[in-house]
Amino acid sequence: MDWHPQSWRDKPVAQPVHYPDQEHLKNVLDKIAKLPPLVTPSEIERLRFQLDLVQQNKAFLLHAGDCAESFDACTHENISAKIGLILSFSLILIWGARLPVVRIGRIAGQYAKPRSSPKEKVGDREVLSFRGDNVNGLDYNERIPDPERLLRAYYCSATTLNYVRALLTSGFASLHHPSDWSLSHVRSPSLRREFESIVASLSDALDFSRTIGVAESGSGRSFEQGGRRGTVGEVEFYTSHEGLMLDYEQSLTRLLPMHSSSKQSYYNTSAHFLWIGDRTRQLDGAHVEYFRGIRNPIGIKVGPSMESEELVRLLDIVNPDKESGRITLITRYGAGKIDNYLSGHIAVVKQSGHPVAWICDPMHGNTLTSSQGLKTRHFGTIMSELTSCLRIHAECNSTLNGVSLEFTGEFNDEGFSVTECLGGSMELSEEQLGLRYQSFCDPRLNFEQSLDVAFLVSNYLKKQRRGEHTGELFDMFSELGGHLQKSSN
Repeated sequence: MDWHPQSWRDKPVAQPVHYPDQEHLKNVLDKIAKLPPLVTPSEIERLRFQLDLVQQNKAFLLHAGDCAESFDACTHENISAKIGLILSFSLILIWGARLPVVRIGRIAGQYAKPRSSPKEKVGDREVLSFRGDNVNGLDYNERIPDPERLLRAYYCSATTLNYVRALLTSGFASLHHPSDWSLSHVRSPSLRREFESIVASLSDALDFSRTIGVAESGSGRSFEQGGRRGTVGEVEFYTSHEGLMLDYEQSLTRLLPMHSSSKQSYYNTSAHFLWIGDRTRQLDGAHVEYFRGIRNPIGIKVGPSMESEELVRLLDIVNPDKESGRITLITRYGAGKIDNYLSGHIAVVKQSGHPVAWICDPMHGNTLTSSQGLKTRHFGTIMSELTSCLRIHAECNSTLNGVSLEFTGEFNDEGFSVTECLGGSMELSEEQLGLRYQSFCDPRLNFEQSLDVAFLVSNYLKKQRRGEHTGELFDMFSELGGHLQKSSN
C-alpha cells in the first residue's frame, strides 16, 4: 500500500491550524514522537474483535462523553463522574437487551474541535476561533495557537487514561456495587426507582449465581474479548477522539507488531478508536489519506451533505479489503432530515457489501440557540431523531448497532447536574439553562437526561428481543415515567 504516516502532507488539509513558530511546533512533535504509546496494539485488536460482534448484532456500542474535554476538567471528580455515568447507562442497556455493551468514551484525548470559521467575535473584537485546549485558549488573549498545548494534551490524556484504568481494576466497576456510580444526586424519583429496580434484580441474580457455585469469571456465556474474558468486577473500556490534529496523530503513529502475530502494522497509539468528522471527510483530503493507513477501528460521521456515491467511495478507500470490525458509521442528520437520507445510505452500503456498524448521533444535527443566546439542544428533538433512526433501520431490514451521545456526569457541590439541554424527565426550561451551564463547546445531556435515553433504548431493545410490537417509542418512554416535552422546533 502506497502509504506512510506522513503521506497525508501531500494532500489538502481541512480545518488547518497555523502555528506562527514552525520550529517550535517541530520540536514539540519530536518530543511527543519519543513518548510512550497511550494505548497498545493488543487493546486495539480487542476492540476490533468486539466491533465485529457489534456488526453481527451480538453486542451494542455505547460511544459517549464530552463534546470537547478541557485541561481544567482533568480531575478525579470529573473523571469518576464520567465513568460512573457510562457504567450506569451501559448497565441499563445490558439489562434490557441482554447483550454485551462495548464502551468507548470520548475521553483522554478529545481536546480539539473543528470550527466553521477561522475567526469569531468576542464582544466587539474579532479574534481567532477557539479550537480546543490543545490548540489555543478560551480567553481571547490566548487565541494564538501554542505548540506546547499539544504536549499538555498528551500528558492530560495519559493522566486521564491512567486513572480510568485504575478505577476499572479497583472495584469501581463491580456489578456488586452499581449504586456507587454517582446515582445519589439524581432528582427524578421515577429514574431512581427504575435504576434501583435493576440493581435489586441484578443483586438477586448475582447472589443466586454464587449460591449455586457459578464462578464470577470464565463462564461459557461471558463476553469473549478478543482472547480475554471479563469478570463481573471488571469491564473493558476504550478511548476515542476525533482525529483532527494530524501533526499530533502522526507523532503517536507507530509501526508495531500485531497482537499474536509476527506481522507489523501502523497503529495510532493516542486512542483505541478515532473518527473522521463531517468537515474533514473529503475523498482527496489529508484526513482520509491518514485514516486509510492506520490499523485502528475508525468512525465516519455521516450527515445530510454526504452523497450516497461518496459514502461508498469513502468506504472503498479506508477499507478496501472489507475487513470486519474496521468501520463504524455515525449518522447525524437532524430530526427533520433523517427521513430524507438514512434509508438511502443504508441501501447503498448494503449493496456495496461493506461490513459496518451503524450508530446514531442524535446530538449534532439538533443544536439551536435559546432566547438567552445559549447554545442548547431540546431533549424531545434528540429523542425524535433517535426513534426515527430505530424505525428506519427496522423498515430497511437493518439494525441500529449503537448510540453516540454527548453527556456528562458532572455535578456541583450541592449535588445538581449541569443545565445545558432542554426538557427530559426533569423538564428543564429555557429560564433554567443559565443555572449550571458549564460547557465551553456544545451542550451536553446531564445525568438525569442521559438515564432517560438509556431507559428508552433499553426498553426498545427488550421488546425487540422478546419479539413484541415496539409501537410508538415515545409511548414506551412515557411508561418508564418520563415526560417528553414537545420540541421547540
